[in-house]
Amino acid sequence: MGAEGGGGGDGGGGGPINTAELITLMEKAKFYTSLCLGTTAIVSVFAFLFLIPFVVDPAISTIMSDYDPNPVTCISVSHTYAEGLRNCSWSSCREGCTTAALRCHQILVNYTKIPFSEWGNRSTDSVAWDVGDTKFYVNTEGCGYPPRVNCSEFAKEYAYKNMMKPFPCYYSRTYPEMVVARYSWDENLKHLVLSLIVPNVLFGVSIGVLSYWYCPSCNRACNKKTYVDKYPNKEDQHLTKPNDNDRKYRYQYELALSNMNC
Repeated sequence: MGAEGGGGGDGGGGGPINTAELITLMEKAKFYTSLCLGTTAIVSVFAFLFLIPFVVDPAISTIMSDYDPNPVTCISVSHTYAEGLRNCSWSSCREGCTTAALRCHQILVNYTKIPFSEWGNRSTDSVAWDVGDTKFYVNTEGCGYPPRVNCSEFAKEYAYKNMMKPFPCYYSRTYPEMVVARYSWDENLKHLVLSLIVPNVLFGVSIGVLSYWYCPSCNRACNKKTYVDKYPNKEDQHLTKPNDNDRKYRYQYELALSNMNC
């Protein structure tokens, strides 16, 4: 009997220890989760600031230019390779969008609004070009970063031996003198939406959870009672007149319930 009583005592004593360990574990989990959420919020801000000049601004410029989604026919009529800031006032392709171009390829093209898919075997001499000797760019900004943008390969594809050969291009309906080699409405819109939504959603969720956990005003709002909850109607007062014990139990129940909700 004594052994059994001792065993029961050990089993009963294990309850509080397990509860304390559980509370400690939850506090640690909350701390590390808060640390991750704070880091996510900070990284999201810097990521959004980084994406504005490199993704958001070019995407908006592309939308404003209103390119024809169907490629038309272009031919390269002039190509100049220059070096030095004075000679590179503009460039068809530039590797890096934040630095001045010290070496540049300047390509001029003619284009006709005849779709490239309908060009067939037409002769370039028998076509009336809609716009001639206009600047040709790799994209709306005229710049990019490797491996997506390689200016040497770009020049080989549209100049040198490929001069006067028809190729597909995209012209701007807002600025007809603007012609680019690459354009995709779906890809441009996808990059814009992701750049705007992902960092802002991560920042908003992280700050929202941290504010809910640590902001005193949020806790008061969570425990806030309505006018009806504070002041019962006359019928309830006549039907039930709670004593001190009832009020005590009811207060403990409401306090526990509010802690669970928060």
